[in-house]
Amino acid sequence: MHGFPTICTPRGPVPADAPRWNPQRAGSMPSHRYRSAFERVAVPLTGRTWPQARIERAPLWVPVDLRDGNQALAEPMDTPRKRLMFDLLVAMGFKEIEVGYPSASRTDFDFVRHLADTGAVPDDVTVVVFTPARAELIERTFESVAGLARAVVHLYIPTAPVWREVVLGRDRAELLSVVMESARLMERLARARPGTDIRFEFSPEVFVLTEPDFVLEICNGLTALWDASPDRPVIHNLPATVEIATPNVYADQIEYMHRHLDRRDSVILSVHPHNDRGTGTACAELAVLAGAQRVEGCLFGNGERTGNVDLVNLALNLHAQGVDPMIDFSDIDEIRRTVEYCNRLPVPPRHPYGGDLVYTAFSGTHQDAISKGFARLADGSDEPWSVPYLPIDPADVGRTYEAVIRVNSQSGKGGIAHLLRSVHGVDLPPRLRADFSRTVQTATDDSGREATAKDLWELFEAAYLRPGRDGQVALTSWSTDRNPAGEHRFVCTLRVDDREGDYEGTGNGPVSAFTRALAAAGIEVDVLDFTEHATGAGRGSPAMAYAECRVGGRRCWGAGRDTSVLTASILAVLSAVNRAEGAFDRPA
Repeated sequence: MHGFPTICTPRGPVPADAPRWNPQRAGSMPSHRYRSAFERVAVPLTGRTWPQARIERAPLWVPVDLRDGNQALAEPMDTPRKRLMFDLLVAMGFKEIEVGYPSASRTDFDFVRHLADTGAVPDDVTVVVFTPARAELIERTFESVAGLARAVVHLYIPTAPVWREVVLGRDRAELLSVVMESARLMERLARARPGTDIRFEFSPEVFVLTEPDFVLEICNGLTALWDASPDRPVIHNLPATVEIATPNVYADQIEYMHRHLDRRDSVILSVHPHNDRGTGTACAELAVLAGAQRVEGCLFGNGERTGNVDLVNLALNLHAQGVDPMIDFSDIDEIRRTVEYCNRLPVPPRHPYGGDLVYTAFSGTHQDAISKGFARLADGSDEPWSVPYLPIDPADVGRTYEAVIRVNSQSGKGGIAHLLRSVHGVDLPPRLRADFSRTVQTATDDSGREATAKDLWELFEAAYLRPGRDGQVALTSWSTDRNPAGEHRFVCTLRVDDREGDYEGTGNGPVSAFTRALAAAGIEVDVLDFTEHATGAGRGSPAMAYAECRVGGRRCWGAGRDTSVLTASILAVLSAVNRAEGAFDRPA
């Protein structure tokens, strides 16, 4: 058992203005050293429109797995893994893909050359290459794209005050000069390669901490210098390089830029959220509401620190709202396996949409609701999706329904019944579900483990089916016919506690006639509830029968299974008798 040092225990006073119901005390961490994000950058925005907006179409998704994601890996991808990732992104339908930082390493440069030399880039896909604002690195970047039909050269420089002062040692005017000189060099190099359609992208790194007027000055200057037009737009990419505020602040910053950028119809407004505060997805969605048209991120959220915004999450959020994400996630498990192989990082089992357990319910109340939702949709798969606890149909992303409901000690009768029905064709009556769930609860409490569909069947078989065939009250032989009065007659040889005898009973049906034969043997049985069904569509499929009986004053369920419906019915009653007699109160 782990012990926690007392130094971690909050020791301060309860704040004077705290309500009586909140006894939390001041903590020991030095939170006073940090400033509220609302105090850092003033956004002169009034009359914001993003809170009332809705996302009605997908933005342009740009995966940066091969650059931003790759540089965050402990073992960066080699060319074969990069190519596998690139081919996956193309197959999924991405049309603009950031493929590397060619001036940063020989591996990145060689991969861009590999794409160019092998003709791996489809005609409708544009690659993006990343470069800092340094002349020799820009030139190296342009060397890498020689021979490509089209490319976006992505220029970046830190613009926030702390980065300007501490990292670069430049003031605003000096930094603006560096950016413009770099942009002029890019323009000259692009004109020197008439065989490649080169467009430009600019990122003011740490945009979220940069003064809005300074970002506008730089971006508008580049729009003019590069002579952006609707048919050759410039991309202004505004990154939350380090996420530092609540998502609404980022949305305000994006809407301010959206309203004030020059030549707005010639600018693609892009965002690049990170996830330092765990709200990268919210930042991206609110940014799109605020006017962003393009989103950079990674599959499953890989990236430095807590990662880039997750494109899987974003795209499937749209899908769940009835908006086509324009990207194919129909085999999400294969996508995940490929990404895990390329990144050498696992995707957590609770990861939205892609984790192993995200469509799985263990809780009994959840299982019951899901099972009822599935039952309502069974007759019409084209109906609008409306299943409790499942925001999308798992089949949309290539998942089967087998893993939707799994059973452990937290589960209830609805989930147990669902698994028996969906896997074994056994449709338990409602009261039998409650009865069997107690058996399952005992088993899972004792083991502490999950019970698979196979485990459930073995428990059910031991508890309800074996007593009908192997109980201490046994049918050695039996037959049924009708007597001259038209009544059903049941003739049998019964073994009761090692004593064997011949008995006969009559009734309005074979089951009631059997209970009369049992009565003749000294066993009083009343059938309180009875149901039966086939377990499959085939002629030889076994039938299931379930009987709730009162035996000697005790109510007990039994079940029978046989290719003969009559035999299954007799076995169900016999099972209830044996279970009431105590021979099979617990499965073996």
